[in-house]
Amino acid sequence: MSIMGELSFFLGLKIKQSKEGIFLCQSKYCNYILKKFEMESCKAATTPMSTDYYLSVDEAGTTVDQTKYRGLIGSLLYLSASRLDIMFDVCLCARFQSSPSESHLKVAKRILKYLKGTTSMCL
Repeated sequence: MSIMGELSFFLGLKIKQSKEGIFLCQSKYCNYILKKFEMESCKAATTPMSTDYYLSVDEAGTTVDQTKYRGLIGSLLYLSASRLDIMFDVCLCARFQSSPSESHLKVAKRILKYLKGTTSMCL
């Protein structure tokens, strides 16, 4: 504690202090990402990635804009600091930043759909 009072925001992390413990939440940043990538009106998904989906280099698929894909992955990587439930899936998508295709973007958007339904989840 300091003269400024209790810490409530730090580097985009919302910090809630209570008797049960300290909770870290990035709901504001999560909503910002959804708005930035035009996914705020999408349906929510129950899981960040399908369990029977295999992600690999898709040389035959159509390529997408690398800068948009890298921006999406970078935003998701920053969000994964407090959202460990998306860590594996985001890191899996990050492997394909050099030549992303439609299938890779589809998986990244599925993570955004999952975030739509779980924006208030805290660590």
